[in-house]
Amino acid sequence: MKTQLIPIILAGGKGERFWPVSRLKRPKQFLCLDGSGRSLLQATADRLLDLAQGWENLWVITSAIIAEGVRKQLPKLPESNVLVEPEGRDTAAAVAWATLEVSKKYGKDAIVGFFPADHWIGDTAAYIKTLQAAATEAATEASIVTLGIKPNQPATGYGYIEQGVEQANINGLPVYKVTRFTEKPDQKTAQSFIDTGKFSWNSGIFIFRAGVVLDELQKYTPDLLRLLSEKGQDAYAELKKQSIDYALMEKTQLAYVLPANFGWDDLGDWNGVERLLKGDNSNVEFGTHIGKDTKNTIIYTSDDDEVIVTIGLKDVVIVRDGNVTLVVDKDHTQDIKQVVKSLENEPHFKHLL
Repeated sequence: MKTQLIPIILAGGKGERFWPVSRLKRPKQFLCLDGSGRSLLQATADRLLDLAQGWENLWVITSAIIAEGVRKQLPKLPESNVLVEPEGRDTAAAVAWATLEVSKKYGKDAIVGFFPADHWIGDTAAYIKTLQAAATEAATEASIVTLGIKPNQPATGYGYIEQGVEQANINGLPVYKVTRFTEKPDQKTAQSFIDTGKFSWNSGIFIFRAGVVLDELQKYTPDLLRLLSEKGQDAYAELKKQSIDYALMEKTQLAYVLPANFGWDDLGDWNGVERLLKGDNSNVEFGTHIGKDTKNTIIYTSDDDEVIVTIGLKDVVIVRDGNVTLVVDKDHTQDIKQVVKSLENEPHFKHLL
């Protein structure tokens, strides 16, 4: 028998490293970046519907500025299942408030899962099997299960989870006690982690019984839980920004990791799109591109009538959207976020955000 899961999609991010295609009212999760015809948010909902046993049990927590866009993207989602944060306070507030709201409807024994809206998943069947195993573990034990992604390179942009003693094996999938979380190590340290065979990337996906996490939040972040319990979304002005990793996962003794291998990418910047779509042609093209001696380049135009012409380029990203053209070396795509931050401080450029 399948364990019912109440999935909550975290859809409040800005996706600034995909600017200028990703903007304030059209963030990364609203974009289709894999050629499927479905946005990242829509694809996430599609994958979770069976586990939720219908739209009425699927939830989204998002920001006020894009809530209407979420409703348009997911028209079958009940209005009451869209939780709107008046301002961003990172994932600790989102997880705490959403868990409180879900527990009011389903009770503290409900199995809750949190899922970032902007992940790409390669093997949906393996993904569902892994989530069912995590839900079974959460239903059986007082545990907060996180999915760890088996690393294929010493990536420095991810957090890492070290697995300790094996606690269970569910349908051939081992569940381990978490020894520690480590934030974004340097490359040498990341390689040493991989060499041990005991580390996973932190996917940001969590599955647990609602009451277990509420009890742990009461223990480690009582002010956060008290304010949200008393005031709901009206508490946000009083909350400090903190991630769920910092607020809870690095402190709790109930953290478990289920290492997973279902094809995963968090699509952190334009290079993530290349990892998905690069085929025999050395370039990745969205829109019409005429190139001469151009290699390993990502070309994107949002207007079907526009043509991008390149000559003698290598290892760059070219993005044309509306009134903005971005040209950036592929090794510097992480810096796009810094440029967006600088535009926020320039009144005559705010229309570009």
